[in-house]
Amino acid sequence: MGRINEAQEICRQILAREPAHVQSLNLLGLMAQASGDHRLAVKTFAKAIASDEVNAACHYNIGNSYQALGHRTKTIAHFSKALALGMDEKAVSFILQGPVVAKYVARIAGKWPLQVTNVELFGTESITLLAKDLFLRCAMEAMTLSSVQLEVLLGHARAELLRLAGEQGEDSGEADDNIVAFACALARQCFINEYVYAQTEAESGLASVLRGRLLQDLASGAAIAPLTLAVVAAYFPLHAMPTAEALLRRDWPAMVAGLLQVQLREPLEEAGERTAIATLAPIKNSVSLQVMRQYEENPYPRWTINPLTAFAADQARGRTIPTAERQAELDILIAGCGTGLHAVQIAQVYPNARLLGVDVSLASLAHARRKTRELGLRNIEYAQADILELATIDRTFDSIESVGVLHHLAEPTAGWRVLVSLLRSGGRMRIGLYSNLARRVIAEARARIAARGYGATAGDIRRCRRDIIREAEHWKMLIGAKDFYTMSGCRDLLFNVMEHHFTLPEIAAFLKDNDLSFLTFEPFDDPTVIESFHRQFPGAADEANLDQWGRFEADHPETFWDMYVFTVRKNAH
Repeated sequence: MGRINEAQEICRQILAREPAHVQSLNLLGLMAQASGDHRLAVKTFAKAIASDEVNAACHYNIGNSYQALGHRTKTIAHFSKALALGMDEKAVSFILQGPVVAKYVARIAGKWPLQVTNVELFGTESITLLAKDLFLRCAMEAMTLSSVQLEVLLGHARAELLRLAGEQGEDSGEADDNIVAFACALARQCFINEYVYAQTEAESGLASVLRGRLLQDLASGAAIAPLTLAVVAAYFPLHAMPTAEALLRRDWPAMVAGLLQVQLREPLEEAGERTAIATLAPIKNSVSLQVMRQYEENPYPRWTINPLTAFAADQARGRTIPTAERQAELDILIAGCGTGLHAVQIAQVYPNARLLGVDVSLASLAHARRKTRELGLRNIEYAQADILELATIDRTFDSIESVGVLHHLAEPTAGWRVLVSLLRSGGRMRIGLYSNLARRVIAEARARIAARGYGATAGDIRRCRRDIIREAEHWKMLIGAKDFYTMSGCRDLLFNVMEHHFTLPEIAAFLKDNDLSFLTFEPFDDPTVIESFHRQFPGAADEANLDQWGRFEADHPETFWDMYVFTVRKNAH
């Protein structure tokens, strides 16, 4: 309401009673920031962080004030911390609110659907102003930026960097540090999203020429400009280049060293991991072999941030009191663990559990092993196996999780029955299956893709995405999906070699036939879903009643857009 003096006074009264009250300190910091007093803002936010080290908002806010004061290192440290603590969910909206980004996004929108040229977009300043956006740079390094507006802008920025790198080769001038740092961050973003951004033929040609020049200089021992390396890495993964390891024997500035860590050292480490992964059950089914090849080429899901950083920090500091169940020494199976994100989450919530994560893809498992070791987790074992063959392993489990996996098997219910046979009496199972109703838009998109002859190649996936973006109004559901913004995610979403859909009556019948009791659906992101469910069945609503949920879904077909995720119990006898 603009009544700043009153607001400050209320905050001070609260702090007189409770000097470490984080919300009041954060508000006072924001008010100091708004008045331009960034030194006072920094002091106030620092007090808030001293009281709550895992408060993402306070780290983001102090980062903004440090940036205004010109303290680049501290700015980057706090922005990175904010992203690691969960601000990645809000990062895109914060980036789009930035004045420089907002200006460029408006220019692109002003000509849409026509293409804006880079001269029209950036003017005479090229990407100098964009390169100074430190939060954008931190976010590009840390997460997938799920936004068509940002994707189009960053596509233009990449092409502009390609032009600058070409000019630099001609005049041998040194690039501005901010531009090099921005190019390195963009190269890391392109690696995270697996080079999903569209590119023109002319752009691809210029990128190939620059790559050829880099390889020539690498072979001859000639100097390689950091900008050249970063721009090549924004179009091609460095680890896939011949003799790329020679790059590690050169001295590079810190910003380039970070790029080499992500694009070269870590992939080389993962390649070494493959030989250490045991095969627990053979992969013989023809569909399972096709699925394996898909995830070998595109390991899924791509993840960089540990989603439980704040949870783990709170647990370490005694703020989260573990329940007896979470402290129990359980045997847990993650069937279809992919790149390890799911297993890592469970291992942190159940620190005394023994976890087995299995998947068909060695590339995914190698990524999982590296990430698990980085996080210092010692209670996860990984192995290659086909769920359809798991009955041969002679092991049982207290809990089994298989989310987003069974519907990619040749016979999903056969795989599910195998998992039921491995579950101990009274044990719980968490399952995720695609909804037939909710996936109608995906089915329509897959039919359109087939009609246009698109294959599951990188080039065709880029062209398909370009068509979907051009028809954004029709494909809002797709464009709103996080998976749309990475190559592996888009392939999983729209080009999967096998995908089955389920109805709630089919799930209910399977549970009855296999002596399982339905317990609950996963909490919904939208709290109004439960409210609407209770309104539809006033006085009689039963959240464990699949018949009621079936009638509710018929009226609200987007309820299970991601999938049905639910927990069941194996009945004890």
